[in-house]
Amino acid sequence: MPGLLSLPPFPDDVPTHPLLVIDYELILKRDEAEIDKLWKAATELGFWYLKNHGVDQEVDQMFEMGAETMRLPMEEKMRYEQGDEGMSFGYKAAGANATDETGALDTVEFINVAKDDALAWPGKVHREYPSAVNARMESTIKPFVQKSLEVNYALLDVLNDRLGLPKGALAKQHPLEEPSGSESRCIKNPPKPEGISEEKAAIGAHTDFGSLSFLHNRLGGLQVMVPGTNEWQYVRPIPGHAICNLGDAMTIFSGGILRSNLHRVVPPPKEQGKYERWSLVFFTRPGNSVKLRPLSNQSQIIADAVAKLPPGKYDTGATSKDWFMRRIKNQRIKNRTGPETWRDSRGTEHKPSAY
Repeated sequence: MPGLLSLPPFPDDVPTHPLLVIDYELILKRDEAEIDKLWKAATELGFWYLKNHGVDQEVDQMFEMGAETMRLPMEEKMRYEQGDEGMSFGYKAAGANATDETGALDTVEFINVAKDDALAWPGKVHREYPSAVNARMESTIKPFVQKSLEVNYALLDVLNDRLGLPKGALAKQHPLEEPSGSESRCIKNPPKPEGISEEKAAIGAHTDFGSLSFLHNRLGGLQVMVPGTNEWQYVRPIPGHAICNLGDAMTIFSGGILRSNLHRVVPPPKEQGKYERWSLVFFTRPGNSVKLRPLSNQSQIIADAVAKLPPGKYDTGATSKDWFMRRIKNQRIKNRTGPETWRDSRGTEHKPSAY
């Protein structure tokens, strides 16, 4: 994996979508202007940069863990494969998932480590992992998970108050003591110097399954669909800045006030496309038993938003675990029966034409 200094810069002549920059240190101080900025980002695009988050050292070590894991023999990695029953934790080989309803295959491999397994180590909650993961669980993965949880819960706490919810209401949807789909993911994209056709995304258009994603990448490739259009634009990676985005659960809990936006991953543009693209993300997701429905009975702000919607729009009837497993399972190419399988894997922002 090439060092940060050896990577070519993101090109200046590629259209990008600007994100608001949120200062985590100011959020912790409850700076009202910074909270206003976070609220604007969370309600309009659902994506923002986060600086001064204090997790850079852990991020570097997690990239090392990912590289060590990907170098293992394929035979060993495949012993810890996710499988086709809707589990996300474990190894995923390139080509195991569809990227669109035609059944086009993804090109990325990644290792997912459950938050529950990292915090319980050396105990086990969900599954076993490859040797390179186990070797880093105590020194690298657990500290990254703990710091990521701290950051994400602080951001959720601010959104909780702006939604008019009782103190800690969103935290109760994400109880640390209950098993959940929360996980860290280290992703390797192969070089693609020839670029991309519109039909060939590395990871297809999707909204995130859970509540809040805390992303770290060093090359371009992430694209967002600009709200109100069918246009894709890159998000420029900025050193020292994480990219945060909201997932389906926050749109549902808020009755549509908060935005879970469509995004995808394509090869990095121009010279950057000649390099492997590594990314790291921590996903915070609700507890497995939490029902995904608007928290209207706890907030007048949310109740007023829901009153303007078609009846039952965000009453999913699903638990967080059901929602999560449905989406994972129906992405798996081995479960594909036709275009309807891909459609059944979609979330709150499904657009059949968006790949």
